[in-house]
Amino acid sequence: MRADSNGAVEIRDRVWIEEVRWANQATVAAGLLAALTVLLYAPVFGLMARQWWDDPNWSHGFLVPLFSGFILWRERRRWRGTANGGSRLGLAGVASAVALLVAGTLAAELFTTRFSFVLLLASLVVYLAGWRTLRAVAFPLGYLLLMIPWPGVVYAQVTLPLQFLASRWAAAALAAVHIPVLREGNLLILANYTLEVAQACSGIRSLVSLVTVAVAYAYLAEKGMGKRALLVALMVPIAVVSNAFRIFGTGVLTAEVSPRLAHGFFHEFSGWLIFLTATTLMLAVAWVLKRLSRWIEARRG
Repeated sequence: MRADSNGAVEIRDRVWIEEVRWANQATVAAGLLAALTVLLYAPVFGLMARQWWDDPNWSHGFLVPLFSGFILWRERRRWRGTANGGSRLGLAGVASAVALLVAGTLAAELFTTRFSFVLLLASLVVYLAGWRTLRAVAFPLGYLLLMIPWPGVVYAQVTLPLQFLASRWAAAALAAVHIPVLREGNLLILANYTLEVAQACSGIRSLVSLVTVAVAYAYLAEKGMGKRALLVALMVPIAVVSNAFRIFGTGVLTAEVSPRLAHGFFHEFSGWLIFLTATTLMLAVAWVLKRLSRWIEARRG
């Protein structure tokens, strides 16, 4: 009995030693991969962080990785239990990510190099832990895409229609309150001043930031994919209407008080005020959706 017991203890000790050795090797390998990734993408991170700092349209980019990291830590017990062996298909994704990085660097295409980083992370997860783990961490990885500034061509294609839409709605609202206004494209010609709805005033800044906030809030506060998608989709009209209201308010104060209110502190302050108002509307919409969902469930029951 003692011999059998001693043998079992020796086997258990060997298994434990092997597990510790494997864990140490995995930690070293993960550390090396992380160091190589940081070294490889250091120029990409530097340029992107500089754009976050210099371009107000993408200043929310600093918060996106922090929120993704928070979700990974918050759900660590769930995704840690999903690893069931890696897949060699992940190596194909790693090769593709590196190819995109090289191609984007040679072509000076910033979006491609930045997107390749997210693809690299997803591919490493597949290679090291498998597809189940990738599904478990899909949201925090996918959320990182919201930190990447859009390509210039896409940005221009989105902002131009928003400029015209915001100026059209603002002109209609000004006419409704009997303020004389003539709209020519993105120009609002008042009796004492001409307002230009520039790219910065198109609403794209509040739209991108609101969608980023809405995606995070919907993931934390809502359970079903349908509710989450609906809440995020509703942020588009909320952002557009809020921005049109901002331009309308600026037009009223410019016509009735002073053209100086179209610039400077008031212009910046109104942007923050409208963003906070739109965020409040988002929370109100989420509350209404919850009440409506409970009412529908009660009716079905």
